[in-house]
Amino acid sequence: MVAQKKAKKTADNINARLALVMKSGKYVLGYRQTLKTLRGGKAKLVIIANNTPPLR
Repeated sequence: MVAQKKAKKTADNINARLALVMKSGKYVLGYRQTLKTLRGGKAKLVIIANNTPPLR
């Protein structure tokens, strides 16, 4: 019971922060832009979807 509440709270927190990032406009989408941002040292967080191809 307690674990479910904590998981829900964590998910809500992630959703709220993600909404804030989307609102600020400081994000990139796509494989190439993500690699470019990582190599440039500007990335703070990378979120990878479940349906991303394993090798590219």
